[in-house]
Amino acid sequence: MPEDIKNEDEILGKAYDSKLMKRLLGYVKPYKKYVVFAILLNTLVSALGPVRPYLTKLAVDEHIVNKNYNGLAEVALLLLASLVLQALIQYFLTYFTQYLGQITILDLRVQLFAHTQKLAAKFFDKTPIGRTVTRVTNDIESLSELFSSGIVMVFSDIFIILWILGFMFFLDWRLSLVTLSVMPFLIYGTSLFRKKVRENYRDVRKHLARLNSYMQEHISGINVVQIFNKEDVELKNFAGVNEDYKKVNIQSIFYYAIFYPTVEFLSAIATGLIIWYGGGEILHHTLSIGVLFAFIQYTEMFFRPIRDLSEKYNIMQTAMASSERVFKLLDDKTFIYDPANPIPLNNVKGKIEFNNVSFAYNEPEYVLKNISFKINPGETVAIVGATGAGKTSIINLFTRFYDINKGKILLDNIDIREIQKEELRKYVSIVLQDVFLFTGTIKSNINLGNSDISDAKIVEAAKLVGADKFISELTKGYDEEVKERGSTLSVGQKQLISFARAIAYDPRILILDEATSSIDTETEILIQKAIEKLLVGRTAIVIAHRLSTIQNADKIIVLHKGEIKEMGKHQELLAQRGIYYKLYQLQYKNQEMSKKK
Repeated sequence: MPEDIKNEDEILGKAYDSKLMKRLLGYVKPYKKYVVFAILLNTLVSALGPVRPYLTKLAVDEHIVNKNYNGLAEVALLLLASLVLQALIQYFLTYFTQYLGQITILDLRVQLFAHTQKLAAKFFDKTPIGRTVTRVTNDIESLSELFSSGIVMVFSDIFIILWILGFMFFLDWRLSLVTLSVMPFLIYGTSLFRKKVRENYRDVRKHLARLNSYMQEHISGINVVQIFNKEDVELKNFAGVNEDYKKVNIQSIFYYAIFYPTVEFLSAIATGLIIWYGGGEILHHTLSIGVLFAFIQYTEMFFRPIRDLSEKYNIMQTAMASSERVFKLLDDKTFIYDPANPIPLNNVKGKIEFNNVSFAYNEPEYVLKNISFKINPGETVAIVGATGAGKTSIINLFTRFYDINKGKILLDNIDIREIQKEELRKYVSIVLQDVFLFTGTIKSNINLGNSDISDAKIVEAAKLVGADKFISELTKGYDEEVKERGSTLSVGQKQLISFARAIAYDPRILILDEATSSIDTETEILIQKAIEKLLVGRTAIVIAHRLSTIQNADKIIVLHKGEIKEMGKHQELLAQRGIYYKLYQLQYKNQEMSKKK
């Protein structure tokens, strides 16, 4: 895993960052009525708990001592009513807080996904896909816990503490001070616990990032692991990484195992002090038994929200780290910007022109240098050259996956930077060597959810490329389920589907990027016949590995190290006996050798 990726995955940040929290609260703002309602419910439900010890005090001092059974029954009914009412309010409170968390996270996740789709290809060149997926899944899920259990529910703990203190000081301020005498020790212990947990949290995230990285890398390369019989070795290495992760988690458990009993111990001490001091006051007839009972209950209740606040601290800490990573992605401006005043495309003819185009993925390392050529409407132009010559870069620039550094690219005499990306791409279809199919059906992978493409048009496109033959043999035909990345289909079948997809969109400009390199000879013959029909009246750019497939092109451009070295028809380039001639001879010899074998 690259070092910068590690650093971001292990980022801890502040336990509370006011700027991040203000930004997070912006997502809650549209639903502030739910927040206000939840806080009101919190205020009520947190008051009902401390009411019960007070009712116990009344039961003991005014009814049990005086043997007033009717009054005692009334207090018992009040206790029961408070419990029922608290349960009802707690139900609505839980429902609304969870609902608030889900709708808020829905908005944030949709915004993040929409933003990711708008990012330019350059962003994905430098960012691992797994890292981006983690932002939309794991980090968003951490924020979900903050919205549903943190922001609103923290008020519950605070209100309970305030209500308890209010009742305690109302009943007896001296006994209240005795109860609070253990607070300095509790504050110190909580502070130490937070510090240790904070350090441990960093280690947990670091080892989790390493575990995820190792898992992703070795599952992706499972074929290599299996072919070289490295399962046992990799299992041993994974066990080591997993062992480290287990150790830091056990360390975290250790801190909690120390903190919670410590809180219970301090609570027990407080209870003991209450019994010691309160009992003495009772013996001196300056305190009632009912007040003592109430304080014992209040002491138990008082320490419970303090433990809960420690949990909220961890939720807050996780959320701050996650929100920092999420907002870093949302703030990324690696875009290909549309023009402020775009020029509309009307009746596209398909004339393409490159004027002195230079381009670098990372300046000053130019992969294309002063590229100039013209493609007239309806022409088929092939681009050939060795690997790394810049063939695919030309396609990336024309479709505006990247923007050029120098020069101009024109479509029907209009600079493509003056055209909206969506408008430009509407007239272009691309068939790539590495076909990507989505989970769904054959039909949905051809029309990509475009309702304007009818079933009849899908079948027509499939028949044109010869895909209908194998599709009709499937159990459900065009409704056959496609697994992830088309894992149940052969490479050739996936390629045929991609051709049908390109044709179904009826493009003015067709781009084929070594599209037949993964297809067997028989299928390639079918495809070539289909392409001949398809290219009629359309402009086409063909990047070819097999030179035999482009001999009839109107123009062949030969790239070498980012520059155009030769340009012309097949026979013209052979006559020049240059780079193209050498490439053709090399392929011809390889083919002859294969035939002899």
